[in-house]
Amino acid sequence: MADDQEKTEEPTGKKIQDARLEGNVPNSRDTSGVFTLFVAILALLMLLGYMKERLFDLTYYLFALQTQSVDREMLFDLTVTIMKEFLLIVMPLTLAVAIAGVLGTVAQFGFNFTTKPLIPNFSKLNPISGLKNLISLQKIIEGFKITLKSMTAMGIGFWIFWEYIKELPTVAMFSMKDQLDWVHEKELILALVMLFILFVFAMIDFVIVRRQYTEKLKMSKQEVKDEMKNMEGDPHVKGKIRQIQMRAAQKRMMSNVPSADVVITNPTHYAVAIQYDETKHRSPVVVAKGKDNIAVQIKQIAREHGVHIVQNPPLARSLYAEVDLDKPIPERLFAAVAEVLAYVYRINKRTLNR
Repeated sequence: MADDQEKTEEPTGKKIQDARLEGNVPNSRDTSGVFTLFVAILALLMLLGYMKERLFDLTYYLFALQTQSVDREMLFDLTVTIMKEFLLIVMPLTLAVAIAGVLGTVAQFGFNFTTKPLIPNFSKLNPISGLKNLISLQKIIEGFKITLKSMTAMGIGFWIFWEYIKELPTVAMFSMKDQLDWVHEKELILALVMLFILFVFAMIDFVIVRRQYTEKLKMSKQEVKDEMKNMEGDPHVKGKIRQIQMRAAQKRMMSNVPSADVVITNPTHYAVAIQYDETKHRSPVVVAKGKDNIAVQIKQIAREHGVHIVQNPPLARSLYAEVDLDKPIPERLFAAVAEVLAYVYRINKRTLNR
């Protein structure tokens, strides 16, 4: 029993889907953050020329206003122009960063739209629960990851910066242009190293988050059994549904007995109702069949509606075993059924002649 309660089983597809509906998805903030940062740097490099041009245009516009008198209309135009130019400079970069943030998140677990996280949960206001979350194992792990990332980045950054300082005596002998080129080169190297460090930690965080997510959703053997039971349906409920379906099918079958030409019996255990309509079928069709209590009901309905009942045990057993409802009889039984039908037609003819 204890083994059934231990969460040793991988989460099922339904368990994961239910978690997604609750807004519980494996989201590594470090991964989406690094992706957003990378896109931001790339967008900044691509937009640098555009941003310079807009800034120069704004500067020229401001210098041109020096010779104009200051009034309310001029101040209004100045405000509108500065705001417009500021939006034109910042909006492309902001839009690129926003799209990158969304893509960096969606790429980890796919698109998942749910409103459940928006529903107020007043249990989160419980100070005791809040204190437990504050000192939980996950918070400790998060704190350790942040400390490790910070110390690693600072350590490597300081080491690189220290190596740069060692080069300063030599760089001091360079021309101003060469010194600026040296600073630009070292800035680029430092930025790429920091970005690589963040990328490595992001990949580690991605793996950890995925593993924690799977561990958190793991199920016990009993939970897997209960879920399968719920998905397949309760056996008692399914049994009731089958009973209802059987009763409905039986009721439909019994409604076909009055239109039958003959009922062939065993005489007590089996009863098979045969109908032959040349305009609808090329051969006789079984419209009702049953054994024991159902056979008794078929014969009772047949008597009430004047349908002939013929005793032929071998034929009744063969028809019951080999022919499904609303299906024509097989060729090997044609002769036997035709003989019964001919007998019934002769009786009906005599009755009409009388």
